[in-house]
Amino acid sequence: MGNRYSMRVPWALAVLTVALPLALSGQSVRQEVTSLRFEGNTQFSGEVLSRSVITRETQCRSFLFRIVPFCLAGADFALDPYYLNDRVLREDYARIYLFYFQRGFREVAVDTLLTRPSENEVEITFRIREGTPIRVVNLDFSGVDQLPDSSVLENLPIEVGDPYSVPALLAVRDTVEARLRNRGFAYPMVLLDSAQVPTGAYEAQMFFRVDPGPLSEFGELGVEFIETPGVESTVEEEVVLRMLPFRTGDLYREDLRFEGRRTLYNLDIFRQVNDSVTSFPNDPVVDLTIRVAEGDSHRVRTGAGFSTADCVDFQASWSSRNFMGGARRLQVSGRVANVFAGSLQGPLCGASSVGDEYRDPIGSLSIDFTQPYFYSPRNSITARIYAERQSFPEVFLTKAFGLNVGLTRTLAPSTFLSASYRPRVSELGLTDVLFCSAYLICDTEEIGLLEELNSLSPVGVSFSRDRRNQILNPSRGYLLAADLEHADGWTASEFRYTRVVSEAVWYAQPRQGLVVGARLRGGFVNSRGFSRFGEDAVTSDILHPEKRLYAGGANSVRGYAQNRLGPQVLYLDDPNLLVGPRGDPSNPDPPICTSLELADLTCDAGALSDTLFLPRPRGGTRLLEGSLEVRFPLAGPFWEAATFLDFGQVWDEETTPDPGGFELTPGLGVRYFSPIGPIRVDLGYRFATGEDLPVVTQELILDPSGVGAPVFSDNLVQLATLVRWGDELERWTIRRFQLHLSIGQAF
Repeated sequence: MGNRYSMRVPWALAVLTVALPLALSGQSVRQEVTSLRFEGNTQFSGEVLSRSVITRETQCRSFLFRIVPFCLAGADFALDPYYLNDRVLREDYARIYLFYFQRGFREVAVDTLLTRPSENEVEITFRIREGTPIRVVNLDFSGVDQLPDSSVLENLPIEVGDPYSVPALLAVRDTVEARLRNRGFAYPMVLLDSAQVPTGAYEAQMFFRVDPGPLSEFGELGVEFIETPGVESTVEEEVVLRMLPFRTGDLYREDLRFEGRRTLYNLDIFRQVNDSVTSFPNDPVVDLTIRVAEGDSHRVRTGAGFSTADCVDFQASWSSRNFMGGARRLQVSGRVANVFAGSLQGPLCGASSVGDEYRDPIGSLSIDFTQPYFYSPRNSITARIYAERQSFPEVFLTKAFGLNVGLTRTLAPSTFLSASYRPRVSELGLTDVLFCSAYLICDTEEIGLLEELNSLSPVGVSFSRDRRNQILNPSRGYLLAADLEHADGWTASEFRYTRVVSEAVWYAQPRQGLVVGARLRGGFVNSRGFSRFGEDAVTSDILHPEKRLYAGGANSVRGYAQNRLGPQVLYLDDPNLLVGPRGDPSNPDPPICTSLELADLTCDAGALSDTLFLPRPRGGTRLLEGSLEVRFPLAGPFWEAATFLDFGQVWDEETTPDPGGFELTPGLGVRYFSPIGPIRVDLGYRFATGEDLPVVTQELILDPSGVGAPVFSDNLVQLATLVRWGDELERWTIRRFQLHLSIGQAF
């Protein structure tokens, strides 16, 4: 390939290596490289060229140190210095030349300019004259008559019209060979026959020879168990073979071999999986031996964590990874959260700032079973039995036990489609304010009927495609997910509804250390009522509180506390504040409302202080939220900073979605990379000012005769007049900041 240049390139590099001024070798004082620039480069950016050389300039350790101008002030802790190395600079001179030469710029000329602002500083400029590139005018393949279809040669790393590039030509070879191996050819060879570049011309003709070899099929499949000290092998050979996505006699495909190894790893019982071809080279029947090393059959795990949503939590699990053979898995798990919520105070524990009812421990106990093979290695069956007590602070409590049964189909790598049935029986608590404000069901008997044990049994279909490079700390790839639930009488559910929630997440890494992420999540719920209330039009839209949509929190719109974005209601737990005397007992002010006004719901509670109301989220039936986040290094390999902009809104049954109603919350965050995942601290800021909210309080009943004193009943009522609640200040205020602490990235 290009023989007329084969001797010229080493001579050129040798000349370039010694071409720098000899004065460089006489430097005795260390000189800090304060600037490294490239001039004259149009085909390749300065960022690309900087990665081809070793010399670099002194850098700011973090983008944050640029905002807070420690780097500008020259603080040593904020700077990562680099000092001039004469030998490395001479080699970089040659590296730039070789970089261009290999990419078709044979006339490239490089000059180096060193400027010394002071005795201890140096600025380096590489001046480049790229010249005219050699371009590919013909890309020819021989032997293509043996190929299964022409798509093997489409969308290659180099096309006619592109600059001649040695790395791209090597990529062409690797690409075509990989495509052939995935189309039944186990031993393909793609050779560059010749690269014709006439002297003085700027055109190159590339001639490849393709030899796909014999069309191949999978032959004999064997299993070899690698002995692991202290571990007794319990998995049968037939279990390993049936999990492979190919059988003897199937057309050979390299991607199926990779999928088979990944499927065996996902059984979570093998600590090592590999395969090797045991047949003779070029044999059209490809024999394979699968080698596996088994891990411990049983595993016990424990953990503890802390977050603003759940305070302190503990969890433990025991698993059998070959339960009753067949690589079946059985796992018993337990979790306790909200621990110490009654004694912890402050913004780091959200439950500590709400009512006593929400401070009790919550948790769950579950038994999970997985059958990894169901008529195909792409199908698996899962079953889960559980009991739980969950808290949605300031919204409701729930106790439930249930069963989830599902069938999952692997459609493609990291792509799954599942169908499930999720029957459960749940008991609700503290829902009186929610039901009264959202559905005008304020009678204690009716609320009691909703809160007692009722069935919630939806069928569901879910889809997910997860192409992220990591789970806890992704930096590249994307995630697509959607979940559909439907509950009705035929599913044995007393709450009837249809619910759809979908999410899309995307990550990119424009340069080393810099991660850009975006997320969009939406949802919709259509309620068809509660069967125990019949078909009454007033109650036909009742929805189980757990199936309403909520926003706000550490993994949602971070300018708001958990579930606090969207429709809210103000709860006044002491209605005497409305009809009783106020102020100095010796000279009290008149009541805000008369008993008659409170009884007929015309009382205006707006004169009360905001601190006397308890704001309660009530969720909605439509949701749209999203985030844009940029993460960048902060200090060393374990610290990372982030800046983000979240937006979102939740709409209830009575509100028409309006894009102008979105709430925007910018913020900053810090992450520490611990062994258990990134420990994340985010501080969001909301711009929203006051809003008009309904007020719910106890019902006042008047004596019809007018003789007896009014009495408060256990029922709730919603006042007809809205109350302006919240911060009315237009300027920034510390009260609008929201702190979140959790483990794992926000999305």
